[in-house]
Amino acid sequence: MPISFDLWLDPDDTPLHRRIERELEHYFLERFADYPHIRLPVSQTHDYDAPFNRLYSALIERARAYCLREWQYSPSPIQLNQAFFRAVSRSPKFIIEDETHPR
Repeated sequence: MPISFDLWLDPDDTPLHRRIERELEHYFLERFADYPHIRLPVSQTHDYDAPFNRLYSALIERARAYCLREWQYSPSPIQLNQAFFRAVSRSPKFIIEDETHPR
């Protein structure tokens, strides 16, 4: 399998990689705005059909295509994952529902 991720091809271009990661985080935050509040039941974290997990898969693929189209940059899976979860942590759209620790 050939190496196709820009981070791996040119690891020393840190400013470019960090800029793309910030852009990806912004991209995800904008996509979250398209949805109503998203509930994150702790009991469904491993359920691939849970709404959040389906959203994750769809947005990761869209973000990868967006990077290739807009910047001719191929993000690594870890860049996409980290940008996604940084955006989740900053977004007011997500509500964590932990049934094991009622309020």
